Parts: sequence; structure tokens; C-alpha cells
Amino acid sequence: MKKIILILAIAFAAALGANAQKFAMVDMDYILRNVPQYEMANEQLNQLSQRWQREVEEAGKEAENMYQSYLADKVFLTAEQVKKREEEIVAKEKAATELRYKYFGPEGELYQKRQTLLKPIQDDVYNAVKKVSEERGYQAVFDRASASDIVFASPRIDISNEVLARLGYSK
Repeated sequence: MKKIILILAIAFAAALGANAQKFAMVDMDYILRNVPQYEMANEQLNQLSQRWQREVEEAGKEAENMYQSYLADKVFLTAEQVKKREEEIVAKEKAATELRYKYFGPEGELYQKRQTLLKPIQDDVYNAVKKVSEERGYQAVFDRASASDIVFASPRIDISNEVLARLGYSK
């Protein structure tokens, strides 16, 4: 008798637990593509990135040109001049590497600019997702764009348009 009651209690608890879980999906790529500020910030970052990349490439080309000139003139140079030119070339290559790191390193200017421009937008989207999920009683919201292991999800559980509406961009 005790076993039957215990089994029924476990089955009842499992049924209640399974019933109580609600979840939804969002497509962050879709949402962000429909936020004009995000697109403008991305465009601004792309332009900065291209400009900085050109600067880095020019610095690298200068070092390469110095090296090619050095190779052509090496036979005419004294040992002291060879050493001086080699040091200049190494310094130029180091400057180009430092410039690349300054712009594109892990804490570089591109990363900082991305944080400045995109983080507030991403925070707004996160807060909108959070509000919609709290209003509708979802325990979990999955991102369809980054969840590669989701094979199929019903469009009924996609709340992307509701999030856009919460942000003020109706679709």
C-alpha cells in the first residue's frame, strides 16, 4: 500500500512539474536586424574597422618596403649601417604589430567601441525578452539563432515579434 501511494505521489508530482514548465523561442538575429539603431551601429563599426585595417596594412607595407630597400642596398652598406637599418625595420614591424593590437586586440578600440555602441541595444532587447517572458509566464526562452541543436520549433512559441513590439518596432 505504501509503495502504491508513493508511486502515485511521484507520478502526480512529475505530471504537475511537466505541466508547469512553459518555454518560448526568440530569433535574436531577426530581432536585431529589425532594430535600426543596431544596423546603424554595425555599419559604423564596419567603417571604423575598415579604416583601421587600412592603417594597419599601410604600416605593414611601410615595413615591407623598408625591408626590400634594405635588401637592395645591403651590399653597399657598412656593418654599422646594416645594424641601424635592421633596427629601424624591426621597430617599424613592431609598431605595425602594436597598431594592430591597439585596434583589434582583445581589449582594443574596436572591442571597446562595439561595447559602447551595441551593448545598450542588446541590453534593451534582453530586457524586452525578460518582460515578455515574465508577463506570459515562461520559465525559459531559447535563442533560435544560436541554438544549433534545435531541429524544429513550432512558430507558435516564437515571441520575436512580441519582443520587437515591446521595443517599439511592430512587425
